Amino acid sequence: MRTSRRSRIRAASAAAVTLALGCTALAALPSTAGAAAAGGLVVQYRTSASGATADQSEPWLKVRNTGSASVQLSDVKLRYYVKGESASAAYSFACSWAVKGCANITGTFKPLANPTATADRYLEIGFTSGAGSLAPGADTGDMQLRFHRADWQTLGQSDDYSFGPERSTYGDWPKVTAQLGSVTAWGEAPGGGDPTDPTDPPTDPPADGPTLFDDFNYSGHTDPRIAANGWSVRSNSGGPGVPGAVWAPENVTFSSQSGNAVMNLETSTAGTGASTVQTEILTKSTKFRNGTYAARVKFSDAPRSGPDGDHLVQTFFTINDLKAPMADDYAEYDFEYLPNGGWGEPSNILYTTSWETYRPDPWEAVNQHSEARQSYAGWHDLVVTIDDSAITYYIDGQLFGTHGAQYLPERPMSINFNQWLIDLEGQSSTTPRSYDQQVDYVLHVKDQVLSPAQVSALVAGYRAAGTTFEDTVPGA
Repeated sequence: MRTSRRSRIRAASAAAVTLALGCTALAALPSTAGAAAAGGLVVQYRTSASGATADQSEPWLKVRNTGSASVQLSDVKLRYYVKGESASAAYSFACSWAVKGCANITGTFKPLANPTATADRYLEIGFTSGAGSLAPGADTGDMQLRFHRADWQTLGQSDDYSFGPERSTYGDWPKVTAQLGSVTAWGEAPGGGDPTDPTDPPTDPPADGPTLFDDFNYSGHTDPRIAANGWSVRSNSGGPGVPGAVWAPENVTFSSQSGNAVMNLETSTAGTGASTVQTEILTKSTKFRNGTYAARVKFSDAPRSGPDGDHLVQTFFTINDLKAPMADDYAEYDFEYLPNGGWGEPSNILYTTSWETYRPDPWEAVNQHSEARQSYAGWHDLVVTIDDSAITYYIDGQLFGTHGAQYLPERPMSINFNQWLIDLEGQSSTTPRSYDQQVDYVLHVKDQVLSPAQVSALVAGYRAAGTTFEDTVPGA
């Protein structure tokens, strides 16, 4: 973990330990990284055993990142499709040599739910966290893999879907597929689709789950409906952010844009802690756990007024309190956009982070993150789903990252938005400047995983019915 990230956490640790709910000061660059793909993957293949029959098959592979964001290899699964000698034939996987290290590569044979003439199973190749990540344009280097029949009888590979006897040098090979999370990022499975993948969710959104929906249709921060609807506009002091900064309820305002009510969080500074004003709104209740969370948020790259460059954080997240250092029932799930960098990053970066726990001093973190180094200025649909197996993040309908089961929440959380400054090192001017983060709506559906399309349909239904607020989620 980089020193700049540690400094960021320690600056906020006093507030983080007592955790005035909603402080997303804890999303330091995690000790265990996740993945985001803003583009795609390519699998390249060659074989050193080209015969129609062989003692062992030798699929040698490379994975190349063709996207614009780093990809965590632990989120990637490759599938090499084969036709077994018989339904009962067993096979063993081995790695002869790999740039990423054979200890970081796994191989498991799995049956194909709908066999074809050229495949009744596939070898699923995965990566441990030790394999690291792929930067845009990078590849894994050689993975010299092999498999053989468990009884070491001769195997036939001429009828294997993924086998290419003519492939003596590496080349793109769509007959080996790549999964990034639950999405097929490369290739075509036998039969033109992957029967092992989950079926698409229903088009119509489910309507039977307890739901929180808020269109943020309020007159101002003193509107009594804000508190009545379960929100708190923060005014208490403490982290995260610049020491000496205040949290100003009056900087949370509401307006109408294109017929929709919009909430605006304004953060401002004149280059000193005493002049820094930050904003946050959060649910008073910590009653949200598994299910779907969604919001439409407008991130800003430039200030509304004054000089640019401050290390700003614009957020949508859920969180509960850390009861003790390294307590395993802590949980936090973040969208954090840094328009001007910070924490050692030189420019735009968006993080999603799933937290298991942490210790503020000496610093230790257990979490997983995904990242994309690009501008996200403008409106974006943010969705995170939590079920009993994974945390999955989407941006504008596209998979951004999938994080593992060890980061699932053990206790309910609050829902939060805030905008704050990491430090005053990004812009040294004492000229006043202000930044805006806007929020169109927030949605939570308890214990149900919705696709981004289902989220959009559900929100459209609320608006068509003229519903600006609903909360049927029971208390914790």
